[in-house]
Amino acid sequence: MLRFSFPHSHAFHGGQLGVDDGGESSTDCIIEFADGVTVIGGVSLAKDNEYEITVPEYTTSKGNTVAAHRWHIIKRQGESVWRSMAIHTDHPPLND
Repeated sequence: MLRFSFPHSHAFHGGQLGVDDGGESSTDCIIEFADGVTVIGGVSLAKDNEYEITVPEYTTSKGNTVAAHRWHIIKRQGESVWRSMAIHTDHPPLND
């Protein structure tokens, strides 16, 4: 099962994260946050080196509710890191 590990208590537009393919194919994925919260989300392959994940609503370890959201997870050409890109928001594209 794919595992997406965020270095903060939430995902944000342009943020870095770790991706571990786990060697198994599934429409579910494990989503981990740095505060110790783990949720099961949905995942699909958008195209080569891109995923789309659905993070369900969850509560951070400090008790804050984070709304459900969809994210593109991409690795840009020439970069060695994965980034989360918000879907259907007013955020501008991440600058190169």
